[in-house]
Amino acid sequence: MSGEQDSVAGARTKKTAASDDGAGRRRLVIVESPTKARKIAPYLGGNYVVESSVGHIRDLPRGAADVPAQYKGESWARLGVDVDNDFKALYVVTPDKKSKVTELKGLLKDVDELYLATDPDREGEAIAWHLLETLKPKVPVRRMVFHEVTEQAIRAAADSTRELDGDLVDAQETRRILDRLYGYEVSPVLWKKVMPKLSAGRVQSVATRIVVERERERMRFTSASYWDISATMDAGAEASPRNFPARMIAVDGARLATGRDFGSDGQLKTGTSSNNEIRVLAEADAVRLAEALKNRDFKVASVEEKPYTRKPYAPFMTSTLQQEAGRKLRFTSERTMRIAQKLYENGYITYMRTDSTTLSESAISAARSQATQLYGKEYVSPSPRQYTRKVKNAQEAHEAIRPSGEVFRTPGQVAKDLDTDEYRLYEMIWQRTIASQMADAKGTTMSVRIVGTATSGEECTFASSGRTITFAGFLKAYVEAVDTESGGEADDKQSRLPQLVKDQALTATELSPDGHTTSPPARYSEPSLVSKLEELGIGRPSTYASIIKTIQDRGYVWKKGSALVPSWVAFAVIGLMERHFERLVDYDFTAGMEDELDRIAAGDEHRTQWLSKFYFGGDMGVDGSVGRLGGLKKLVGSGVEDIDAREINSIPLFSDADGHTVVVRVGRYGPYLEREVDGTSQRANLPEDLPPDELTKEIAEKLFATPQEGRVLGKDPVSGHEIVAKEGRFGPYVTELLPEPEPLPEGATAAQKKAAKAKQPKPRTGSLFKSMSIETMTLEDALKLLSLPRVVGKDPESGDEITAQNGRYGPYLKKGTDSRSLTTEDQLFSITLEEALKIYSEPKQRGRSATAKPPLKELGDDPVSGKPMVVKDGRFGPYVTDGEYNATLRKSDSIEELTAERAAELLAEKRAKGPAPKRKAPARKTAASKTAATKTTAAKKTTATKTTATKTAAAKKPSTRSTATKTK
Repeated sequence: MSGEQDSVAGARTKKTAASDDGAGRRRLVIVESPTKARKIAPYLGGNYVVESSVGHIRDLPRGAADVPAQYKGESWARLGVDVDNDFKALYVVTPDKKSKVTELKGLLKDVDELYLATDPDREGEAIAWHLLETLKPKVPVRRMVFHEVTEQAIRAAADSTRELDGDLVDAQETRRILDRLYGYEVSPVLWKKVMPKLSAGRVQSVATRIVVERERERMRFTSASYWDISATMDAGAEASPRNFPARMIAVDGARLATGRDFGSDGQLKTGTSSNNEIRVLAEADAVRLAEALKNRDFKVASVEEKPYTRKPYAPFMTSTLQQEAGRKLRFTSERTMRIAQKLYENGYITYMRTDSTTLSESAISAARSQATQLYGKEYVSPSPRQYTRKVKNAQEAHEAIRPSGEVFRTPGQVAKDLDTDEYRLYEMIWQRTIASQMADAKGTTMSVRIVGTATSGEECTFASSGRTITFAGFLKAYVEAVDTESGGEADDKQSRLPQLVKDQALTATELSPDGHTTSPPARYSEPSLVSKLEELGIGRPSTYASIIKTIQDRGYVWKKGSALVPSWVAFAVIGLMERHFERLVDYDFTAGMEDELDRIAAGDEHRTQWLSKFYFGGDMGVDGSVGRLGGLKKLVGSGVEDIDAREINSIPLFSDADGHTVVVRVGRYGPYLEREVDGTSQRANLPEDLPPDELTKEIAEKLFATPQEGRVLGKDPVSGHEIVAKEGRFGPYVTELLPEPEPLPEGATAAQKKAAKAKQPKPRTGSLFKSMSIETMTLEDALKLLSLPRVVGKDPESGDEITAQNGRYGPYLKKGTDSRSLTTEDQLFSITLEEALKIYSEPKQRGRSATAKPPLKELGDDPVSGKPMVVKDGRFGPYVTDGEYNATLRKSDSIEELTAERAAELLAEKRAKGPAPKRKAPARKTAASKTAATKTTAAKKTTATKTTATKTAAAKKPSTRSTATKTK
């Protein structure tokens, strides 16, 4: 970067005035999205032309094909970073953006100034710099920053511009280069040692490790059982409520064990002074004591009553918005951010990528005023509330996510302009913002201890607790959702107890022995993974959605309901990383690297020097950091050949009944189960939808009972081929074993081998019916399956052949291109030509016009539409519907385990995609007059006198940026 551009991108933030150059100057304003361009153009007036870049216009090469001809011979060309020359980056304009760049250059010819109005964060700053470097404007350039799309905010931003912040650009460019170096150095190791086409990433690998470690905990977990007694106490006819629940917590002064007293090994935790005073109550003792306490007198041993106060939640920032939308609305992180982006660009909320919980004075005033109007003065906090937190990434610390404007629009006022998902997210943001300025919730909590003596002489202590909210305060406006899997309880939940006093007599109307078992730690969901990443300081909230999407897209993690489940490939990859590149997936190291990158953003660290130390080694970071270990290049390059691929791709599980070690092997074509029996390897396929922690000894034995080579059923009497039943990746099937082809002569070329392989006959295969299993499959049944498709006969009118076939989505008839579903699988073998012709003589029924089948399951009302949700069996498999939208169940969803929450989530995802586009009939060609395309401009260009602006650089330390290699 040099000359005027260097002064622009290298300068620190410097406020300038946009309106002091005269009203006649023409300005080009570039934003990222067309939506934002359309929204802000009317706010700026006639002398502004507003256009969008549609996101990034250039990036590092995606592959060899993207590298310009003049660089193809360079050793670093495919990497896109010249590591030996100050880490200069090779940026190329992406093919789909070349026309956009041409368009923007054309617009620049007719303006006097360029305003770069990209998003107000580090990435937005980098996009602005890339625009500057690519467009090479000869007019003055200003950076226009705003955090909400309202007329007042846009006009204020245009009147108070600044120059590009070189430190923020440095920080973003460093992250981009760092991620490229990491991925391009580590990923090839995974290709060689695990499986082709895998990838590693600075944050994605660590996020995957978090999910894998949780699954390991679940696999190691041993459940423990313990008992207690639940009781219903009667406080007498005058009490309100008269009856209340209690639970036994001690016997003769010894506290009864609860779930938290057991370790993951199923044993009582050691190392606590009170361990000897804990009693694990067995079932027999619980039953005995329950009987011995019947008709005995109880009395109140103690009553403790305390005031209860709950302060409001802070307004949303990016991470808490994703977590709450996940819990309350069942949105994925990606979906939350996509909807929030639309709300921001259309002027409904402030910028959605922020680490801050602070509110501006005008926002606080708006929230307090609205809370007063809606709930009354007594429900508003006596003084304005400001929420502060330690923000690591200062460049993103502007304002919390809130409704835009100085007067907030209520959800009712915007309902007609928003779709369902947008409305639900806006409502949640609005409620949270209003609630943040409201009064504390107040109430009382009561804790009671009750004692009774059994006929056996043992003194049994019961406990009961209650909470009463006397003043709802902010809870009137908003109650945060809770993670039910972790035992959370809503803040507005009340459990009233009667007024009790010490020594008050009570009776037990019911005494029930209760058995409990400890549960493994819950798998991460998207909200809880976001919370964990934030807790560890890994990544930044603005990247969480893309991280979670990436680890799913790459096959490292899949979803079972809302739970994130790691694949066996993820186990192998993380195992390799932990053993050989431990620092690269270390939580503290990754979090510390974020802090170092933030130092670059703050201008306290030089980009080139930092990258050099990280890549080649040097004095940087804490002891044991990548730099101090010799750098990434040395760390990855040394000892790769010594990595034992078989060891890395072997995940030991357990020993079977005969002491044989059972392992999961990750092969080039997927994972499989293996054990060695009498010197012979025994293998079995693994179903894709079986979570690792559910692979028990019993399931393993069942899988081994159907080995990879299949269960031999006999020989086809016609062909003589052996018929086997096998377990495949997509379910059980039968097939025939064809004889080995004759070997090709030595020296056969690759083309000859390919041609010979193409000529080889394909074995017949047939999927098992739902009513069939490999264990009970007979040769007769298998031959019937292999006989499909069956020719039913010919249509006497058209002459077309009608066949009965078993497809992926069930049995059907096929005549030419016309397919008709069959009701049962048995019809494949029994349907006659006459019956088939009758089916074809009837109108083809689709969707709701088809004969209705009874639902497979009823799940209650959908929280959005309010209509009943039911599971039905469709042509393409089971699906959930509320009468308006249909959502196919995923492979990880079973009808038996499908919950109402999961069904609502599937419908919400389907609803977010909108209705399928209707097929339009082709229009007739008619003479049409050509209309001019409408350009997104504030007004038609007016004659303006072009004046030359003198640009001065703000004083700052010498820029450390290396000039990027630029290509057109």
